[in-house]
This record gives sequence, C-alpha cells and structure tokens, in this order.
Amino acid sequence: MTRPRPLSDRDLALINLYANCQFGLSPRRFYAKWEVSHEAIASICSRSPSTVRRWFGKGKHYRAPSLDDLRHLALMDFLLEHYDEIPPDLFDRLCPASQQVQPQNPDSLSA
Repeated sequence: MTRPRPLSDRDLALINLYANCQFGLSPRRFYAKWEVSHEAIASICSRSPSTVRRWFGKGKHYRAPSLDDLRHLALMDFLLEHYDEIPPDLFDRLCPASQQVQPQNPDSLSA
C-alpha cells in the first residue's frame, strides 16, 4: 500500500474553498432553465420521482431538497452549459468510461 500524498497549503486552501462554496441550484430554477422531466431530475439527484414531485408541491405536500440535491443540480447545470469546453480526457477522469454513457454530439451525427 502506498503512503497518502501530504496536503500542501494550496491543497488545504482548495479544500477550504470547496467546503465553503455555496454551489447550488434549486429544482424550480433547474426545471425552468432546462426542458427536463421530474424523472430526469430524480435521476440526477439519485432520488425517487415522488420525492422530486414534493419539491414542487405546496403546503403539506412540500418537501425541501437537501444541500446535496442543490449541489447535484448546480453541477449538472454547469456540465450542460460547459460540456463542449471540457476536454475529453478531463471528462473521462471525472466520469470514467466504464461508468458513463457517452452523450451524442448532434454535430457528429450529420458527418
């Protein structure tokens, strides 16, 4: 077993930045921005469709999404906005090929 890599001051600063980052997007804002179903939002957040429906409910049927749910939606929003700018090797490191389904590039379908 190899020894863990020690953390530098830069690494610690990055951890602090990440730990205090308020990266989040509400389900309503995500839904208004992207043409997605509640089922797709459920898949993004690893929740059931009924849980997602409660995020859009009112009164006693309302349930607030967790901070993790808001972070998942913000990350998905970022990936949707910037997918074409992400180098393939970086994307492969983020989502290893064994775990991912390659999105279809509409431009490559006509070639």
